[in-house]
Amino acid sequence: MLNQIAEIVAFLIIAWVLWKYLLPLVQNMIAGRQDTVQKQVDDSAEAARLNAEAKRRYDEAVNDAKQEAARLRDDARADATRIKEELIEQAKAEVERMKQRGQDQLVAERDQLVRGLRSQVGGQSMELAERLVREELSDESSRSASVDSFLAQLGDLTQRGASAGSRAESTTSGGGA
Repeated sequence: MLNQIAEIVAFLIIAWVLWKYLLPLVQNMIAGRQDTVQKQVDDSAEAARLNAEAKRRYDEAVNDAKQEAARLRDDARADATRIKEELIEQAKAEVERMKQRGQDQLVAERDQLVRGLRSQVGGQSMELAERLVREELSDESSRSASVDSFLAQLGDLTQRGASAGSRAESTTSGGGA
């Protein structure tokens, strides 16, 4: 039995040494490990929160960029439409101006041609009349017949003018009475 008591005492001494010296070391190591694990869990949670915040900001930035791109695209379309309309108006004005210039040029050319033709016709008429008068007046009998015919026509004109004048007077005096 002494042997058993000695074993129990030795066991108790070893248990007390383990309890006194080894147990605090193991508890310190376990506590250190728990602290490290807790710190890693906390860091992981903080990283997850920061990651979620970064993802939210990224999503907002992407949405803002999409909205800005849509606005720029709409502005560009509006500008393109406005520029197109301005160019069409400018082209129409240019066409109208060119038409007017062409019409003005045609009128000027026509007037110039008419003046040229009139002067040509006038010159040729004078030459023809001069030639006819020379031919008419080249011999004496033609000359006297021509003068007699002219005087007869002049007499007829005077009689018509006098009878038209007397009719005009009778109409004027009859209408006033």
